[in-house]
Amino acid sequence: MLRQQDVGHRIVVRRIVGIREGRPLFSDALGELVELSETHITLATAQGRLRVPVDEVHRAKRVPPARRQTDAAVVAV
Repeated sequence: MLRQQDVGHRIVVRRIVGIREGRPLFSDALGELVELSETHITLATAQGRLRVPVDEVHRAKRVPPARRQTDAAVVAV
């Protein structure tokens, strides 16, 4: 699980967003961890800020920074 030293780093969070046929439905969020408390975590995602209650978090971990495109990749696009 996440710790205070993860604040400011890129993370991925798998959270429970519902139940179907008695089984949990999951959704992943990727972004920078901007707040971590006993009750919730807040991520800055590409779509904006996302606040997730801790009891909805199934898994969470720090991930490496996004790779930058190389000049060759930019030209190919």
